[in-house]
Amino acid sequence: MQYIGYGSLKERAAAEIRSAIVRGDLEPGTAIKDVELAQKLGLSRTPVREALATLTDEGLVETKPHAYTRVTALEAEPVRDALVVVQTMHALAAGLAVPLMTDDDIAAMRAANKAFKKALDANDAVAALAADDEFHAVSVHRCDNFAITATIDRFTPLVRRAEHSRFSSPHARHSVTQHQQIIEACERRDDKQAALLVDENWNTLREEL
Repeated sequence: MQYIGYGSLKERAAAEIRSAIVRGDLEPGTAIKDVELAQKLGLSRTPVREALATLTDEGLVETKPHAYTRVTALEAEPVRDALVVVQTMHALAAGLAVPLMTDDDIAAMRAANKAFKKALDANDAVAALAADDEFHAVSVHRCDNFAITATIDRFTPLVRRAEHSRFSSPHARHSVTQHQQIIEACERRDDKQAALLVDENWNTLREEL
């Protein structure tokens, strides 16, 4: 039997609660009770409490001691603040990554964009979000800059609900074309154009906000 450590349980709980918030299963303002969540997830209260602390740091949950723990409201200003940081980091990652990219990297981006389009055609926002992550992760991984990665990981959760909303709408189809243009710039090893196109791709989300 595989051993699952405490840290893994906390991460599992955080991932499942985060996903429920992003999908809208846990709506803004919904009260969260760790006992009920623990029972639903089949976990003890300790990893669930630690998971909620993580989600509080991410801005998806808010807590007032002895009063409430609830899903935060989806307010435009904090999301915009986080988005401009995420957007800038992804553009920077692309610019740094392009000169280092391999043929396998380009193939991975093509495959991710194909999966992205398939998910959008199926109206599957969750799968589209995962495929979009895979697409942009190629540059983030290839640039190999821990500060960029850490910053993206820190602020991305706050923009997740906005991303899910976008990928649930017909407007998201334009991102397929934008991804293809990014791929072509990477193939040409045009780092400046790739960075500009990535910035424009993320800017479509900011315009909707």
